[in-house]
Amino acid sequence: QVQLVESGGGLVQAGGSLRLSCTASGIIFSFYIMGWYRQAPGKQRELVATISSGGSTDYAESVKGRFTISTDNAKNTVDLQMNSLKPDDTAVYYCNARARAHGYWGQGTQVTVSS
Repeated sequence: QVQLVESGGGLVQAGGSLRLSCTASGIIFSFYIMGWYRQAPGKQRELVATISSGGSTDYAESVKGRFTISTDNAKNTVDLQMNSLKPDDTAVYYCNARARAHGYWGQGTQVTVSS
């Protein structure tokens, strides 16, 4: 059974930092592109950052220079370090594992940034 379990969300003031973590089980971690997506109220889910098994990363323009995605292949975890948070970063953040023909989602973790 595949599980992606996120942790680390919460409430933070603008300018603060949070670190999200996602632990994957039931998959061969290195076969997937791991990523973080977010969905704000009334908006579509959007890409935040992805990282390949080779370490190549991709970021949404809105988070470049503020967020950093990383993996620990030995622990099957993917983290998202979020610095200089803004109220616009408020959303439910979802962990994603994507292969060529299928993918998996976590249940999401709420991040709220107060002004």
